Amino acid sequence: MRKIHRAMAVLIGSTVLFTVARAAEPGGGGKTAPDSRLMKALDAEMARAMDSLGKGAATAKDGAAPTPYFLSYAVADAASVSISAQFGALLNSNQSHTRTADVQVRIGAPALDNTHGEHRASALSTVPLPLGDDPAALSRSLWFATNRGYGRALDSYLKVKTEQQVRAKEEDLSADFSAEQPKSELLAPAPGLTVDRGEWEGRLRELSGLFKQFPDVFYNNVNLQASSETDYFVSSEGARVSTPNHVARLVIVGRTRAADGMDLFRVETFESDETGHLPDQKTLTAKTLEMARNLEALRAAPITEPYNGPAILSGRASAVFFHEVLGHRLEGQRQRGDDEGQTFTRLLNKQILPTFLSVADDPTVEKFEGHPLSGHYSFDDEGQPARRVDLIKDGVLQTFLMSRLPIASFANSNGHGRAETGRMPTGRQGNLIVSSSKTVSDKELRAMLIAEAKRQNKPYGLYFEDISSGFAVTTRRSPQAFQVIPLVVYRVFVDGRPDELVRGVSIVGTPQAALNRILATNDHQDIFNGICGAESGSIPVSAVAPAMLVSEIETQRQSQGTARPPILPPPTTLLTAEQKVGR
Repeated sequence: MRKIHRAMAVLIGSTVLFTVARAAEPGGGGKTAPDSRLMKALDAEMARAMDSLGKGAATAKDGAAPTPYFLSYAVADAASVSISAQFGALLNSNQSHTRTADVQVRIGAPALDNTHGEHRASALSTVPLPLGDDPAALSRSLWFATNRGYGRALDSYLKVKTEQQVRAKEEDLSADFSAEQPKSELLAPAPGLTVDRGEWEGRLRELSGLFKQFPDVFYNNVNLQASSETDYFVSSEGARVSTPNHVARLVIVGRTRAADGMDLFRVETFESDETGHLPDQKTLTAKTLEMARNLEALRAAPITEPYNGPAILSGRASAVFFHEVLGHRLEGQRQRGDDEGQTFTRLLNKQILPTFLSVADDPTVEKFEGHPLSGHYSFDDEGQPARRVDLIKDGVLQTFLMSRLPIASFANSNGHGRAETGRMPTGRQGNLIVSSSKTVSDKELRAMLIAEAKRQNKPYGLYFEDISSGFAVTTRRSPQAFQVIPLVVYRVFVDGRPDELVRGVSIVGTPQAALNRILATNDHQDIFNGICGAESGSIPVSAVAPAMLVSEIETQRQSQGTARPPILPPPTTLLTAEQKVGR
């Protein structure tokens, strides 16, 4: 389980570079932890609630409220540190300890319950829990949340039954909850959080102060977030799971504005399992200065015109492309419901990608070629073990990412029910991994780009080097479109002129057309780690993919803005000799 709290997520669009949490492998490394007092309190109140509510229903006369058929408690117990700086000065330096419980109550039967259709969120109540282990205090908080959740569930179940009598027959008659084998895996709690706040406050001040050398960078933020968290899950079915997470990330953001009013930004993110494993200050300084110089270059770069032609997406850009264009449309809940576009629902066992491409989602992978993956977890947020899912083999669609919400042809979870604290789990991506059997070197891929541009009588192709975010529309009431926002884009001219940096580019299109225009990939894969926002909240994800050449990609101009760059010049900054050398 990987719970993300809203305070821990700094979103840019729907996806932002984030950090990795490291969790022990299920059934593998580490001894099983003894029951904690918190886990014992969860077990005790679970048993009392189910017994009390069940007896009340059994002895009541006709018309009495029904007993729940399912109850679960999911608790995120997290210690965290957050430090941020701007232009050489601290903005904040905070530490906190929180406990939050998600209580899920289901009434009716798995075939039809209070979560049906638009009422899915009715099962969930979220409350803060006491930080101590006083059994009485914990039980009272859980009792209150369970009682409130039971009332909401009753109300929604009545609405569901009424709606079923007046609505037309649904396209997908699958049940509302799948039958799964309960799991029991109590891993050792996450280690205590250790952060030298004094040292990191100094390092962040130094890094953010580098931007004072660049008068056109009017905003910057350097932010460190670290947390140590243990997630607990118990259910009336008998599931008992606890998993540890240990997270550290450093995010550097810079923003400038061109003379014509277009806002431009760059983001660099560094991630590890703990602060001691983040890069040294020399590396971070070099990256920060490189970012600031690139912002200055972007500010002076020409604005791109709308374009439709060949392009190369770098590995990172390709990874975001697959996450947005393909991954979201393979999430299980998007295959049922009156509002979903169901792009690939009826294309099972049919080719949806070129035959040289395969796609899997494997949250059990903690690292890829030595680099940590944000989408790793041991158990999903419904207490199911994480599993590798082969979504596409040799271009042919095999299955979908499943939570415990069944769909036609797929009645069970495959360990991808995920949610932010306070949200109901749905089928979501973890580590989306794209592999190719048609690979060439970077040099050959560039030559193929130029050749394809010539064939199409284009003066240039595009190369997308860095990417920030994207979003996908999957509802049928809107066009089945996507948009990806690149940060660094170059024109690659067919006549041999040097590549030209351009700005204001936005990739747009429709999924089936875009996915079938992939011609080849390079011979190595890159990683994009991020936070993905959707109906079940913001969760950590990764995508791994090779760079790819597409025969046709459509771009449009980004919104330009009307505000001028700052009219008043920035205050004079006295640079040290060392800073002048770095400049």
